[in-house]
Amino acid sequence: MRCAEPKSTAVAVAALVTIGLTGCSSGDSTASKTPGPLAPAATKAPSSAPPVAAAPSGAASTDQCVVNLAAPAIAKAVSDLPRDSRSNQGWSPEPVAGNYNPCAPLSVVIVKVNTNAPNPATRAVMFHLGQFIPTGVPDTYGFNGIDDSASTGDTVALSYTNPVTNLKSVVRFHWNGNGVELIGNTR
Repeated sequence: MRCAEPKSTAVAVAALVTIGLTGCSSGDSTASKTPGPLAPAATKAPSSAPPVAAAPSGAASTDQCVVNLAAPAIAKAVSDLPRDSRSNQGWSPEPVAGNYNPCAPLSVVIVKVNTNAPNPATRAVMFHLGQFIPTGVPDTYGFNGIDDSASTGDTVALSYTNPVTNLKSVVRFHWNGNGVELIGNTR
C-alpha cells in the first residue's frame, strides 16, 4: 500500500505529520520508525534540562545573602544563651523580629522567653557575618522590634514600642570592624 500524494501545501503538512506520527501502515516500518521533524526539538529539551537544573544551585549561592529568620544558626545561638534571669526560662528559637543575614557585618534577631506569659522578656541576639556574637555586646534586653529604615549592613536599629503609650524609642548598634558598639538613640 502506498501513501496518498498530497495536492496542496496544507494537505502535505497534515500528511507528513500523520505519517510521522502513525506511518502509512503497520507494514511500512521505515515511516513508522523514522523520527519526524519534531523529534530533534524533543531531544533538545532534555539536553537543555541540566543547565536549567544547574541555575538554581548558582542562584542559591546568591540567595544566601538575604534575610533568613529560619537559619539554623539562629536556633543554635539561642540554645547557647543563658536562661532569663527573671523567669529562669530558656529563650524561644523563633524570632519575634529580625534581619539575620549571613553576609551582613551586623544582623540581629529578637527572641522572647519561652513562656506563655502575657508580656515575656525579650532580648536581641547579634551576629557578625552569620556568626553569633556571644560576648562584648551592649545590653540588648527589652527591645521588641527593628527599625529597618535606620538599619544598614553594619548597623542595626533596635526599637522598643511601649504597648500602653505606643511611643517608640530606637537605639542603634554598629559593627566597628572589631565588635559591636552602641552609637545612640535615633528618636
